[in-house]
Amino acid sequence: MSRSILPMVALTLTIAASTPVVAQPPQFSFDWPAVAARLVGQLDLAPGESVLLVARPGLFDALIPHIRYAVMEAGAIDLGVIDVVEEPWPAAWRGDVLTPGVDRARAVYREMLAGVDASIMLPGARPDHPVYAALQDLLREGQGRTIHFHWVENGSAFPLPGQPLPPGHVIDAAYQRALLDTDYEALAALQQRFEQAMRGAEIRVTSPLGTDLRFRIGDRPVNRQDGDASAARTDQGMILIDREIELPAGAIRVAPIESSVDGVIVFPLSQWDGRPVDGLTITIEAGRVVGVSAVRGQAAAEAELAGVPVEARAFREFALGFNPLLAVPERVPWIPYYGYGAGVVRLSLGDNSELGGEIDGGYVRWNFFTDTTVTVDGEVWVDGGRLVVS
Repeated sequence: MSRSILPMVALTLTIAASTPVVAQPPQFSFDWPAVAARLVGQLDLAPGESVLLVARPGLFDALIPHIRYAVMEAGAIDLGVIDVVEEPWPAAWRGDVLTPGVDRARAVYREMLAGVDASIMLPGARPDHPVYAALQDLLREGQGRTIHFHWVENGSAFPLPGQPLPPGHVIDAAYQRALLDTDYEALAALQQRFEQAMRGAEIRVTSPLGTDLRFRIGDRPVNRQDGDASAARTDQGMILIDREIELPAGAIRVAPIESSVDGVIVFPLSQWDGRPVDGLTITIEAGRVVGVSAVRGQAAAEAELAGVPVEARAFREFALGFNPLLAVPERVPWIPYYGYGAGVVRLSLGDNSELGGEIDGGYVRWNFFTDTTVTVDGEVWVDGGRLVVS
């Protein structure tokens, strides 16, 4: 027997030595039952509560039956799924048909969905879809709560200048790990500490490129995206997004008192009006954009802002990520899930009405920074992009 095995081994080694090695991508698979259990668990459903899913056909279809079963297992009422219209729309479809159709559907959905306790917005569902818009109308009236489970379909992952986004399976693995393995109690406690520290304090954001921005939040609402989608939590909400719970979780968001915002925001290489802009500096005084300069591409930044309603040419929002499982990786860096990772800062421009601010106009521009230092009355919370308070 030994004589028959040895030649086979030798032949195998010879073939392996002469055959090019082709790298295979790491294997990843979704744990649909665990994902469903986490989504439903974060709702903390009471027996008899009703739950609706909103989905785009063809996206995460395999997850839907697991969520519906988990809802029933919790003793809640499974209302099934409403599909949004798959896009892109056929070229022959006319706007004068679609727009009135959306408006009529939104009005009917508002009546039909009144009394629904909880909804889960699955990947591909967006606020401009009539059922989503109708649910937001009800949320504004203090009815119900939603989980936003956008994944990558609503543009949640962002590249860093000069760096590509990782392959899809890497993003999926990072998001699933954050969803399933986050210490939600610790996350909530740390966010509460940060909110308490900000009250009555001056917050300062600086960066190596020259950003130096100061502001105060006073008694403005602070939206803590800690993953708690229970009715007990969301019913205490003061603004729309307090009833819209993001999963994966991780960021706090606040619209500072407009008159308190002063300083400069200096951007890495970025895109404005569809064109690259390098060395951009935006000057803010009392919350308003009062100056724009750039090393290259200044006209593009000026053109984008010129197309914005005057009232929206303003500082919008400060956001800070706290989730260590969504932090920017050291190797092959990218910004996971809307900057919800520990140490990522968002200094946004435009309309902050959904956050309880005084700026309207519709324009919203998110700007992500991964190397800032954040201090609260001199106490360092983020140092060079690293969250240092735990």
